[in-house]
Amino acid sequence: MARTFNKKGPDKRKKRFSTGMREQTQCRFCRESKKYIDYKDIDTLSKLLTNRGKIFSRKRSGNCAGCQRKVQTAIKRARYMALLPFTS
Repeated sequence: MARTFNKKGPDKRKKRFSTGMREQTQCRFCRESKKYIDYKDIDTLSKLLTNRGKIFSRKRSGNCAGCQRKVQTAIKRARYMALLPFTS
């Protein structure tokens, strides 16, 4: 059985994928050109946590991979020093 496509089929698919592209933006730490993320900066780190104390993902926080790793170690250090909670 041969498969037949109507005129709208492939064109719709191309349009859908081409419109899904998003322009890339820099993360907040790269914009400020920070080399080190301080674990004592509780205001900045608390914006990257949920109300239950979980770390936001890269996609949700908007960080790049390198800055996300720095944020993760900073949050863990702040938790160890009892500046941030482990859980709510």
